[in-house]
Amino acid sequence: MNDVSTSTPVDPETTPEALIERFGRDIINDFDLDDPKFNENFNETLNFMVRKCPVVHSQVGRGYYLINTQDEVRAAAQDWKTFSAAQGYMPNRPEGIPFLMPEECDPPMHTRWRHKLNPHLSPKTVALMEDAIRADVNELIDRFIDKGECEFISEFGTLLPGWAFFKNVLGVPLEDLPALVNGVEEGTFAPDLEERSRHFKGVFEYLNKHLTWRATQPSRGDLIDTILAGVTYDDGTEAPWDHKVSVLVDLTFGGIATTTFVMGSALHHLATNRDQLKMLIEDPSLIENAVEEYARFFPPVVALGRTATRDVEVAGTPIKEGEFVMLTYACASRDPRHMEEPEKVDVRRQGIPHSTFGVGPHRCIGSNLARLELTATLEEWLKRMPDFRIKEGTEPTYVTGYLRSMRSLYLEW
Repeated sequence: MNDVSTSTPVDPETTPEALIERFGRDIINDFDLDDPKFNENFNETLNFMVRKCPVVHSQVGRGYYLINTQDEVRAAAQDWKTFSAAQGYMPNRPEGIPFLMPEECDPPMHTRWRHKLNPHLSPKTVALMEDAIRADVNELIDRFIDKGECEFISEFGTLLPGWAFFKNVLGVPLEDLPALVNGVEEGTFAPDLEERSRHFKGVFEYLNKHLTWRATQPSRGDLIDTILAGVTYDDGTEAPWDHKVSVLVDLTFGGIATTTFVMGSALHHLATNRDQLKMLIEDPSLIENAVEEYARFFPPVVALGRTATRDVEVAGTPIKEGEFVMLTYACASRDPRHMEEPEKVDVRRQGIPHSTFGVGPHRCIGSNLARLELTATLEEWLKRMPDFRIKEGTEPTYVTGYLRSMRSLYLEW
């Protein structure tokens, strides 16, 4: 096992003893994405790692490395021949979970699917959804505005992304949304790996049935029809049925599992930083830039995995062929080598160099939709409830793994 700490000059802050005292474990040589202490000390850990630890190692399960600095993350994400997605993005992947297309494959297979799927989530296509999504934002607000309070995550945060994606992209019945949201959440964060696998498979089974039903219906010219039409791979074979189901699952996970965290975190930040709330209310033109800064600082995707296809060295750390490597997008977005005061939220920050939506060929296909959801939420919320605050006696709750999720946020006005 490589001792990663020996690859850099000795720093008293990075000795095993200092790390254990500060973080509860030696996070350089014994990191754990699922450690409750990482969940509790999320921001401090990210800020420390990006400054002090370009590469760290985990001994959990089969083990994995995390690459933390922006230059190294970007280089690895773009070098898919060395850092392959074809063995999946989950560390210690539970048995029996099928790979997700096109997220967990490499070019040219990945390129074939993205070429077909991209038009359905392009800036031009997503712009046509704006009125419908703003209407959904206001319909959800209408449900609780007169109560003077809400639990934001369950009453808004988990619903809007699902509504936006189900209504405008997938055409899946809204009454099925709660079960799918639960399946996605538990499939990602359940402490027991067998439970994760069971929920993950439940999402697959539901979407397999939906795709099977849609195959019997007249064409609508939508994303589902594009998935059903499939692609032809470079060897001349047609994409099999299980690949088509996998594409639908991948898009569903991305569509309902990530945006919630950014919007919840943004509202929590504004409720606890009244000067910044006042700034956005007085100058709504800042909201577009604020969305980028909130996406940078409140990353729903902590890290996604790759597999090294050859022996390689990253920031002085040797990584052997076959080792699992996590690209820590959350750290890369806080790299002080590329921005001033990355530990602070600054909605006036220009040229925000974040990696929240990924880098390289696997960059998030739904980033345009996510930005629209976040912009519409902030604009409509601040118009209708500008004097909102955290409900007295409450604090938001979180869960963290390779993704980060806010589980509760009580607001009042």
